[in-house]
Amino acid sequence: MKIGLLRHYKVLKDFPKEKRLYSAEEVKQWFAEYDVAEIEYRKDPPKTTEWKACYSSPMSRAIKTARHLYDRDIIELEELREIAAPVFSTRLKLPFTVWAFFIRFSNLFNKQTRAEIKQTKKKINYVLDEILKSNKEDVLIVSHAALMFYIRKELLKRGFTGPKFTIAKNGELYEFKL
Repeated sequence: MKIGLLRHYKVLKDFPKEKRLYSAEEVKQWFAEYDVAEIEYRKDPPKTTEWKACYSSPMSRAIKTARHLYDRDIIELEELREIAAPVFSTRLKLPFTVWAFFIRFSNLFNKQTRAEIKQTKKKINYVLDEILKSNKEDVLIVSHAALMFYIRKELLKRGFTGPKFTIAKNGELYEFKL
């Protein structure tokens, strides 16, 4: 059995300029715009297996990527949706990179983020259990960077072998074999 993990294509939304400070509300707005922005389609899609099934996050960037690579029915699963960025309730204005740092490491100091990650891991286990029970071989999963990190860890626990990555590259295929 082969499972392909693919992070959605690059989103066409530039990071905010570094020379200014941003409020928590402005950062929240940037993420809302990112969630609906267009993607950059690859002219050279990754060489892939003939996938028997494709599972995708329901977020538009993941679905558009999946449709670009897979021409049959795509199974959209809420369980593959990106982990939401934490909401900060402060009047502080900070450079965007500082906000990004806080978001990236929010699991260290934010109880709600830790709870969401714990729930996400349960969802990933559920999805992988269903895929393995279905006896479908050669399954493609299109999702998001953070989820792919946790999916990879779970696949390795289940005896799959595959490439190492910390933050998956956009549009890059990572194949795991059992």
